[in-house]
Amino acid sequence: MSFVQRSSNVRQRRQQHLLDVKVRSRRATQHRIRSAMGVLWKMVLLVALCGAGYAGAREAARRLFFENLDYQVKTIELQTDGTLQREQVLKAADLHEGANIFSVNLASVRDRIQQLPQADEVEVVRKLPGEIDIRIVERKPVAWITSETEINDPFASDAAFLVGARGVLMKQKKLLPEYLGLPLIVGCSSESLEAGKTVESPEAKTALELLRLTESSFLQTRFQIRRNRYFKNYCLLVTDKNRSRVMFALNDLEEQLHRLQVFLDYCDNTKQELETLNLVAQRNIPVTFTSPAAAVINDTLEPAVEPRIMKAIPVRAPEARVHQDSGTQQDGSSAPKSRGASAPVHKAIRNQQKKSD
Repeated sequence: MSFVQRSSNVRQRRQQHLLDVKVRSRRATQHRIRSAMGVLWKMVLLVALCGAGYAGAREAARRLFFENLDYQVKTIELQTDGTLQREQVLKAADLHEGANIFSVNLASVRDRIQQLPQADEVEVVRKLPGEIDIRIVERKPVAWITSETEINDPFASDAAFLVGARGVLMKQKKLLPEYLGLPLIVGCSSESLEAGKTVESPEAKTALELLRLTESSFLQTRFQIRRNRYFKNYCLLVTDKNRSRVMFALNDLEEQLHRLQVFLDYCDNTKQELETLNLVAQRNIPVTFTSPAAAVINDTLEPAVEPRIMKAIPVRAPEARVHQDSGTQQDGSSAPKSRGASAPVHKAIRNQQKKSD
């Protein structure tokens, strides 16, 4: 009898233990659910408060700033150092008076103005309560460029474009008188010319580089380029203000300009005018000089009855003695003086250097 009671008591204790475990597990689950719901409600409340704050701030900004008549654009100040017109700039910038000053995206306005071919540097500043300042540094044209082989008046030609130092093509609505004196680059038929486009052909880039080198060096006053005609993959034929024609290769411009300086110095010393010069050749550079004005006038007033046939004779300059460090002496010869003649370039250069010493 006692055994049966003990077994029943053990069974009852086990059942009570299982019930107690189930009750505690259910309570823990309910507690976790209540905690999660509390966190969720807090997050919802926080989001609601943030949304309400954002909406309130946006509404306040709209009423205080974006719809406030005190912040309307009343003045658009434009400063430019070139020929850009006010209407042209405002149209490109999509900017007009009366707009809200805070609704104007300054970066977008600057980028739209920068797309104008004439605009090089652009600065846009907002000044409260109602002023926007625009400052533009325009590209300075350095030459005319055209695909035509010959052109007389670039002002009146639709095929002629102004080109800046970086190769950007421009079409100016207002042409200034100083544009008439700009050099002319002709024969650019290897690419299509359009306003706002940048020239890509090696010949055009070489022509612009030659202009830059001559304007930034001592040759600016002695060799001023007026016409620059280039031949694709071959050379540049340059005509200066004195109608001298010089042919340049498309590479090593600085060395060619140094050789040109030697010939110009020779012309100054011998009182001659350079007519043609071929710098493409590395040796035996072909060079010709213009005939004296008196000879041209005499031939015009008293032309020969019969053509004169003259025998070519070598022309030598007076001997120049140069003392070397070793004590030896060396005779030099000058460049040819007759028109159409050619002489070894190295001899002419050495003779000129000896004279200068």
